[in-house]
Amino acid sequence: MKYSKIPRTDIEVSKICLGTMTFGEQNTEAEGHEQLDYAVSQGVNFIDTAEMYSVPGRAETQGSTERIVGSWLKHNRNKVVVATKITGPNPYFSYIREDLSFSRANILKAIEGNLKRLQTDYIDIYQLHWPERKSNFFGKRNFEWDANDPWVDNFQEIIETMDELVKQGKIRHYGVSNETAWGLMKHVQTSDKLDLTRCKTIQNPYSLLNRTFEIGNAEVCMREDVGLLAYSPLGFGVLSGKYLKGNPPNARISLFPQFSRYNNTQAVKLTQMYKDLADKEGISLTQMALAFVNQQPFLTSNIIGATSMTQLKENISSIDLELSSDLIQKINKLQELQPNPAP
Repeated sequence: MKYSKIPRTDIEVSKICLGTMTFGEQNTEAEGHEQLDYAVSQGVNFIDTAEMYSVPGRAETQGSTERIVGSWLKHNRNKVVVATKITGPNPYFSYIREDLSFSRANILKAIEGNLKRLQTDYIDIYQLHWPERKSNFFGKRNFEWDANDPWVDNFQEIIETMDELVKQGKIRHYGVSNETAWGLMKHVQTSDKLDLTRCKTIQNPYSLLNRTFEIGNAEVCMREDVGLLAYSPLGFGVLSGKYLKGNPPNARISLFPQFSRYNNTQAVKLTQMYKDLADKEGISLTQMALAFVNQQPFLTSNIIGATSMTQLKENISSIDLELSSDLIQKINKLQELQPNPAP
C-alpha cells in the first residue's frame, strides 16, 4: 500500500480508501465486515461513509451504512481513519431532517447521530456532503445562475461550528464534498481570515470519464493545500467495461438506472477506447482507470467501492500498477476526443 498525509495534518492515510455506500443495500453487514477486514489486511487504513447512506438514499435504509461500519468499528477503531458526512439541503432527503441547512444547530444535531451510529467518540474528517447553494448538481457541467436561490452566505457560521467540534474533540478536521472551486476557496479564505480550523479535503467525482475537477479545483488544491478524496473513480463500474455489451443483471446501473450518468452514448464510446488501449497494454481496464487516479498529484486518497470480494481485491491491487508517462499521454489523447462525457 502507498500512503499520503491529509494536507496540513499529521494523519497518514492509504492512497486507497474503502467506500462503504453499498453496505445496507447491496451488501449485508457480514459482507461489509468481510470487506473491511480484507481492506485493512492489505494496508487500507481509511474508510468513507455518510449519514444518508446506503445508496440509493431512502428512509428505510438511511444510516444503515454507518451502523454496519459502526458494529465493526467498535472493535477496530484504532486501525482506521474515518470520514463521514452531514447531508446538505435537498427536498428528497427531508426524511433525515426537516431542515437540512448547515446551521450550527443542524450540524450539532447531525454529528451526534453520526457518532452514535458509528459507535465512536470522534470522527477524523467530517464532510459537508454538498453545498447549500444551487451550484453543483449531478449531470450538469456548468454553473447556472439562479436569482431566486434562497441561499444566504453562512460560511462563517459553518466554520465556527466545525472549529467548536474540533475543540470538543468530536472531529479532528473537516472537509467538503461536491464543491466548486469558488466554494472551496471561500472555505479556505474564511478560515484563514478568522484563524479557525481549515478545510482539509474535498470529495468530488474524478475518473477517466469525468475530469472536470482539473478545470478549477485541482489548482486550488495544489496552491491551498487541500487534498482530493476522489469518488466514483470507476464511474459506477462503467470503467470496468462490464456495461459495454449491455447491462448485466444485478450490476449497480441495472438495479438503479437513475445512476446511468456514466453510461450515456459518449461515455460508452470513450470507455471502449480506453478498453482497447488497456488491452493493447496487457492490463485490465479497471486497474488502468484506478491507477490513473492514484497517480494524480492533487490526490490524497482514491475511494473505491465493491459489492464482491473479487472486485474489491482487483480494486485495491491497482495501487501496485504504475502507468508510464507514454501511457498517460495516450490516455490524454483519447480524453481530448470526448472531454468529460459524464459530468
